[in-house]
Amino acid sequence: MFKRAAPLSSGQPSDSVSKTGSGGFDRRKFLTAAAAVAATTAMAPDAFARNFGPNADPVRYPEPDVIGLDPRFKYKLGNTPIQRLYTGTLWAEGPAWNGVGRYLIWSDIPNNEQLRWVEEEGQVTRRFRYPSGNSNGNTFDYRGRQIACEHGNRRVVRYEYDGSITVLADSFEGGEFNAPNDAVVHPDDGSIWFTDPGYGGLMEYEGNRLDTGSVQPNRKEAVYRIDANSGAITKVADEPFKPNGLCFSHDYKKLYVADTGVSHYPEAKSQIWQYDLNGDTLSNPRTFASMEWEGRTGFADGIRCDEDGNVWSSAGWVGDGYDGVHIFAPNGDRIGQIKLPEICSNLCFGGTKRNRLFMTASQSIYAVYVETRGAHIT
Repeated sequence: MFKRAAPLSSGQPSDSVSKTGSGGFDRRKFLTAAAAVAATTAMAPDAFARNFGPNADPVRYPEPDVIGLDPRFKYKLGNTPIQRLYTGTLWAEGPAWNGVGRYLIWSDIPNNEQLRWVEEEGQVTRRFRYPSGNSNGNTFDYRGRQIACEHGNRRVVRYEYDGSITVLADSFEGGEFNAPNDAVVHPDDGSIWFTDPGYGGLMEYEGNRLDTGSVQPNRKEAVYRIDANSGAITKVADEPFKPNGLCFSHDYKKLYVADTGVSHYPEAKSQIWQYDLNGDTLSNPRTFASMEWEGRTGFADGIRCDEDGNVWSSAGWVGDGYDGVHIFAPNGDRIGQIKLPEICSNLCFGGTKRNRLFMTASQSIYAVYVETRGAHIT
């Protein structure tokens, strides 16, 4: 029997209950591939000695686990720590900041729920949404409405002000999607761009598994665009083997896409793609940054851009000294790192001044203030 661990703050979700694990749990293909990528480089599980628990010792400033790798990394504050805001999820994903409500929402995919951390109270006050369709990525449009990618229902939805749900995308060219993963909204035309790598279709644990005998549950993995006016869905890119996290550049002239295809395709590269963005189309696909570093290769997952054009990427599946966040300059050079004791799945900028980086990492939520702001609202 699985029982949610208490959050580190004084707040406990009001409807916290015991839960059993999914009887159909099968992550063998993904975890086997991830282990193969990391096997020769992973360190001992207890190599990360720092305690982030409720009785942890204070951190002597400056924060030792925010690391500049290049003089261009000017974003470390000298008097702020990495904080763990909450723990108790099975696989935390999809953080998104709501500026009006001043709260962070994120998904716990296996537990089929979304949680909310409220800035004013500094704690998780309650379960935000259940069931969530095994939602993964979340974002908000420029009218403040939440958009979610549901693994379980293989669709992208929008939650309306009256509590109803609008299905934005659940099929393409006559067939279902694999399992939409992450989404972003363009401010000029309101279009929604999302990825469909299909992990929720490969694991009962995170959605509804399809036994097709293929690493593509329904179709070739791709990036899609939903037109805000007509609702028309177009496929805009399929070069990444498994497109995962995505974000616009600070000036909306480029789109970045994290590729985690190494999990299932031996010929794939663990990298972040860069495209030129021309209205409703993408062109000139190329490698922006490799996740291979100092002889070790992990995965980029969620990504966000700051006001200076740097790309902040979650990183994981290697071990201590690698897992956390990697920061890349606009030319793709790795210039900084944030080390975490868990695999980091995703991140977003938020807080009142949009200068706080929130990081979903396996079972926990971490945050740290930085000397920049997120380029976009979430």
